[in-house]
This record gives sequence, structure tokens and C-alpha cells, in this order.
Amino acid sequence: MSTFRLRQLVIACGSQDSYAGIKEILGLGSPFHDPGVAEFGLHNAVFVLGDQFLEIVVPIDDNAPAKRFIDRSGEGGYMAIFQTDNLAAARQRIADQDIRSVWSIDLKDIAATHLHPADVGGAIVSIDQAIPPESWRWGGKDWQSRSVPGRLTGARLSSPDPERLAARWAAALGLQIETDSDVIGLTWDEGRLDFVEGKIEKLQQFDLAIANPGAAFAKALQKDLPVNDDKIMFAGISLKLEQLKD
Repeated sequence: MSTFRLRQLVIACGSQDSYAGIKEILGLGSPFHDPGVAEFGLHNAVFVLGDQFLEIVVPIDDNAPAKRFIDRSGEGGYMAIFQTDNLAAARQRIADQDIRSVWSIDLKDIAATHLHPADVGGAIVSIDQAIPPESWRWGGKDWQSRSVPGRLTGARLSSPDPERLAARWAAALGLQIETDSDVIGLTWDEGRLDFVEGKIEKLQQFDLAIANPGAAFAKALQKDLPVNDDKIMFAGISLKLEQLKD
């Protein structure tokens, strides 16, 4: 059985000013700007939490899919990138289920396939295999030097029919939905995907463990961002923060 972990989460934003905002709020290091995303009509900033990644993409082309996404539903959760140890098996499973891919690449150090959001729902799903597994091309060559302590612990998606959306994501990833819940546990680490009822299909929340949540909440309040219990609303996404454990 292939294993999966959540390696990178992506927010679509309307302005590059968001780069400095998220960096200050979460106490992140300097971002990597990947020139390769210009292929998709984007400029980006990739921040490092531990060995996982938080990315902001900003459309620079009116025809960019991310521009249409923002125009349709506003800023928010745009993409979830999962790392697997067997991309060939994942690609075969996806083809067998008639799930379309919208982009694929095979490089010496990484291979990836983006799934059609209409076939999965809620966001773009990418399944990637890095060689070696601890590497990550999308973070830039020196990403380890820019890492700050932290983890991506999960994500939450909403849908008018969360059970159906969970089933589509489980099928795409080849994973099981937990008994009597709409939760998918990831098999590489302790990450999890939650599916809840909402008006539209949407990647609505990122779950993060960071070194100093209290400082993040204080920074968010200084910037007049909504803060509710353990969550900060930033650029259309709810950032649920918890204390990083030693």
C-alpha cells in the first residue's frame, strides 16, 4: 500500500503584500520565489515549517486558473500537495477511476501529477514523489536553511455533502475514511483531512503546529485580522494554530 503525507498547502491571494503578512504573523523565514510557476500565470512565495511548506500564489495573468478561482470564490485555500512513495501506482489508480490530470511532470528529483479539481472537489490535489524522500524541489535548493520549527498537521474542507467529498478525496488518494466520521487519516504521518458541512466545496482551513501561537494571535490582532479561539482568518483561509510539541 502506498503511503501519503501532507507536504505543502497553498493559498491563492490577490496581492503579493500577503507574503509579508503571513511571514510576520507566523514568524516564518524568508520565502522562496519559484520562477517555474510563471507557467501557470503566477508569482509565489514558499515558506518552510519543519520539512513542510506553506505557499502563497498570486495571479499575474488574467487568464491564470488562480485568477478565475479568486474571481469566483475569493481568496482562500487553493491546493493541497501530498507526498507519496509510489507515484506510479497512484497514477494508475487515478486513470482507472477516470480522474483527469491537468498537469504532470517527471524530473530526476521529483515527479508530480495535478488532479482536475472538478473530479476531486474543493481544491486542486497534487500527488508528488520526491527523490530522495527528504528532498523537496518546490521549496528551493536551500530550503533547510530557511526552515522554522513547525508542522502542517491537517486541513479541513467544507461541502454541502461532506460525505461525498470525503469519498472522492479518499478515492483519489487511495485511502480509507475513518469509521463513523468524515475524516481521512494520512498513512505517512499523523496528518488528517476533515470534511464538514458548508455552503460550497472549499478548502477552508489549514491546521498548523508552531512554536509560538500566542505571538501569532497577537500579531494578527495588531493587523486587525479576525481571531476566534485558536484560529486566525487570513486571506480567506482559517489558520488553526496549536502549540508545537517537542
